[in-house]
Amino acid sequence: MPSFTRHLWIALTVMVGLLKPATAQSNEHWFETLKQSGDDRTLYQVLHAMPKGGDLHNHTTGSVFVEDWLSIALADAANGYTFYAKVRINNCREYDQADTEYLLLFRNIPAYQYDALNDCEKGEFKALGDLNDAERKGWLNSLRLNDAEGREEFFSTHWERLEGLLVSPYVRAEALFHNMRGLGDDNASYLEAQIGLSRTTTPTGEPIDPETVLDIYRARLAAPDAVATGVTVRLQLMLLRFAPDAEASLRNLYALAVNNRDILVGLNMAGREDNDKGHPRRFLNVLRELRQQSALPLAIHAGEVDEPNDHVRDTLLIGAKRIGHGLNLITDDDLMLDLRYGPYLIEINLISNLLLEYVVDYSQHPFPEYLRTGIPVALSTDDRGMWDSTFTDEYFVGVKEFDLTWAEIVSMSRNSLQYAFVQEPVKAKLLDEFDAKIKRFERLMRKAGLAKNSPFPDTRTFICARYQICD
Repeated sequence: MPSFTRHLWIALTVMVGLLKPATAQSNEHWFETLKQSGDDRTLYQVLHAMPKGGDLHNHTTGSVFVEDWLSIALADAANGYTFYAKVRINNCREYDQADTEYLLLFRNIPAYQYDALNDCEKGEFKALGDLNDAERKGWLNSLRLNDAEGREEFFSTHWERLEGLLVSPYVRAEALFHNMRGLGDDNASYLEAQIGLSRTTTPTGEPIDPETVLDIYRARLAAPDAVATGVTVRLQLMLLRFAPDAEASLRNLYALAVNNRDILVGLNMAGREDNDKGHPRRFLNVLRELRQQSALPLAIHAGEVDEPNDHVRDTLLIGAKRIGHGLNLITDDDLMLDLRYGPYLIEINLISNLLLEYVVDYSQHPFPEYLRTGIPVALSTDDRGMWDSTFTDEYFVGVKEFDLTWAEIVSMSRNSLQYAFVQEPVKAKLLDEFDAKIKRFERLMRKAGLAKNSPFPDTRTFICARYQICD
C-alpha cells in the first residue's frame, strides 16, 4: 500500500464521532472542530496523514536520527570504510581547555586516521562496532541536543563529531536516503537538501573528486528503495560562509552546480551569522562576476541572530530568492512592507529556533506576523535529527502555538513547492499532484468523524516532552 494511502487510511479509521455528518461543512469547519475538541493525539494523527509539499531547509547530515547514524556508519563496511570513536582521554599529549579537538569525546575518525595515531592515542578510540552498551548510549547522545545543551554545544561539537563519518560519500548518500524515507513517512512529496561535497576520501584517504561524489548520489537516488519513498529530491550545494577561502569555494561550487543542473538546483550559504567573517556583502562582487555568465538560484541563511542587523536585506541584495530563518527580519519595518506578497520566501524552522535559543518562547517568534501580513513562508525542519523531530512536528507546533487555520496550513505547504528551485515541469507536476491529494484529503475529512483514544504514531523527544501527548 503506498505511503499516502496507508497514512490516510490510518487517519480515517480514527475519525468517528466528533464531527457531525456534514455535506455542507466548509474546508475550515472540520479542522476547527478538531482543534476545539482538545484531542491532541488525533490532531497529530491527522497532521501526520495530511499531504505535505516540500522540506526546503534541510541540512542532510543534521537531519538523520542518531540511531540511524550508527547503522549507516556500520553498514559502510561494505564499501571498505571502518570508523572509530573517541571513548576516553589518556592524556597522551599536552593540552589546554582550548584544545577542543583532543578533548572532544565521541569524535569519529576513519580507519586511515586511526592508523596514523600513536599507540597511546589509539587506546583512546574504539571501533564503532566494538562499543559496549554504555559507550553506544554515550555515542548516540553525543549527537542529540538535550535539554541542558543549546546553541554553543550544537555549533561547536555536533558537527565536529560527525565530520569523520562524512569522509565517505556513501555515508552522505545514505544519509540523504534516510531523510527521504522519513519525509515520505510524513507524506511530504519534495526534499531540497543541503549537501557538501568537499573532503570526501577513499577508505585509504585519497581525495574523491566532486563529480564522482555526485554520481554516487545519483545512483542512490535511483535505487528502488529511494524511488519507493515517493519523494522527489533535488540538492543545494552548501558554502561555509565564514571560511577563509569562502570566495574561492563559491566560484567552484557555482560552476559545479551550473554544470549539473539535473540534480543541483541551487546554492546555500550556511554557518553562524554571529561570526562576522561570513557577512553577506563579502560575496557580492563574486556573485556579480559569476552572474555575468549564468544564473543560479540562491537560498541563504539570514537573520538567524539575536540582534538587529541588515543581513536579510543584504542577503536579498546579493541575489537570494529564499531566506533561511529570517528571524530578525521583524526588526526591519521597511523590508517587512517590501516582502509582502512575494516574490521571496522565508523558510521557517520553529523547533530549531527554540532549541537553539534564538527565541526563549514561541510567543517571541515572528512567524505568525510574517504569515498573517502576507510575507510568503513555509515550514521546514532544519536539523531535525539532532533534536529528534519530524516534519509533522513542525506543523503540530504551528497549530498548537499559533492556532493555524487549515487554509494557512495548505497555503504554506503549497508555497514549499511553488518556491522550490526544482525544474519547472517537475514543479508543475508536484503542484498538480499536491492539489489533487489535498482536495481528496479534505473531502474525506469533511465526511468522517474523529474518535478520542485513537492510535497514535511514534513521536520524537521534543514533541513528547513539550506537549505531553505520548504515553
